[in-house]
Amino acid sequence: MEKRYYTFNRFLRERFGGPVYKIPLAAALGCPNRDGTVGSNGCVFCDNRAFSPFVEQDFSITEQIRRFKAGRRQKGRYIAYFQSYTNTYGPVARLRRLYEEALADPEVVGLSVATRPDCVPDEVLDLLESYTGRWMVWIEYGLQSCHDETLERINRGHDFAAFADAVNRTRGRGIYTGAHVIIGLPGESAEEVLETAQALNTVGVDGVKLHQLQVFRGTPLAADWEAGKVRTLEAGEYVSLACDFIETLSPRVVILRLVGDVTDDALLLSPRWGVSKAEVIAAIDRELERRGTRQGSRLPGGSV
Repeated sequence: MEKRYYTFNRFLRERFGGPVYKIPLAAALGCPNRDGTVGSNGCVFCDNRAFSPFVEQDFSITEQIRRFKAGRRQKGRYIAYFQSYTNTYGPVARLRRLYEEALADPEVVGLSVATRPDCVPDEVLDLLESYTGRWMVWIEYGLQSCHDETLERINRGHDFAAFADAVNRTRGRGIYTGAHVIIGLPGESAEEVLETAQALNTVGVDGVKLHQLQVFRGTPLAADWEAGKVRTLEAGEYVSLACDFIETLSPRVVILRLVGDVTDDALLLSPRWGVSKAEVIAAIDRELERRGTRQGSRLPGGSV
């Protein structure tokens, strides 16, 4: 049965005619919000060990790809996903070597690069554009919220204008643009979450990744959570807000992810829902079915 929202799986099948899998890669490129360029403590919620399987291992890009493939039952085509930290943060010559090492694998049909919107000079966009004739190319900009007050609260080190500028400079290059959004950020209301969806419609991104606010051991956010200054959403609250977000999002936008998971469960303090990622997605599907709504239903002319 077709989902009530535009899934990444559907998007890939439309373009490749079959399944395509993402390979998460760690390139050890660092982050300007950690090395003193923008800030030194990073975002309050961030711990790359919680979601990147290779971040603390000194493997080449080629070896990471080999190990990922060896651990999978399903075989097929792949997107090389530069996931950890800021993957446009470095000299263009170094970025070219890393990207092209991944693209040299004959089963890799695409490149996806996660980065900060304040870290994409035009020469990096020129490099990514040069690959679009042979490979699908995505650039995923970490946004989290369209509200500058929230971005300051979570120590992002950039404002919404930087994100809008990055998307605008990426447009017209044959590169797909994605945005990362966190639902449940400290101090944000449900209305503000939906304002982020509306802002993404206006800016014109091609895809959105949603995930719940998660508290990891050792992060600045953990201290506030332990002091009772921050709460995380219950599973039902997240499902409801995610559905609201989907209903507010343009139906042309690909939903790249609906919920976050963790590669190292020992790092997670909250929320501990006791259900799998697949079960949360199934709950979102059931809630949209119960409401009789779909992606874009809240927009003018949106259909139920």
